[in-house]
Amino acid sequence: QAELVESGGGLVQAGGSLRLSCAAPGLTFSIYAMGWFRQAPGKQREFVATISRNGGSIYYADSVKGRFTISRDNAKNTVYLQMDSLKPEDTSVYYCAAGFHASTAVSFYRYWGQGTRVTVSS
Repeated sequence: QAELVESGGGLVQAGGSLRLSCAAPGLTFSIYAMGWFRQAPGKQREFVATISRNGGSIYYADSVKGRFTISRDNAKNTVYLQMDSLKPEDTSVYYCAAGFHASTAVSFYRYWGQGTRVTVSS
């Protein structure tokens, strides 16, 4: 079972920035597309961003487009999510996931991390 470990969450004021990281030490990282999702209390898990195996294809949810940037470093088995201009509505638990396709759908991802909490205060 592959392990994905997120880090970088925390408390930030609106307008601030955070950078999330997701390390996958035991995964054959370069063969997987990587995605970021988030889930707020009482809500379904929703797509945030995804990046293909070689980084050539990237997709964002409309709600984060222009504010968030996904990237990956295959040499370090790590995917990142740079979050700028944060809003209170970005408050959520953020999860990284690995799958065979850069999809916006939860069901396409095979491995999931435990999540890291992001809280944006107004």
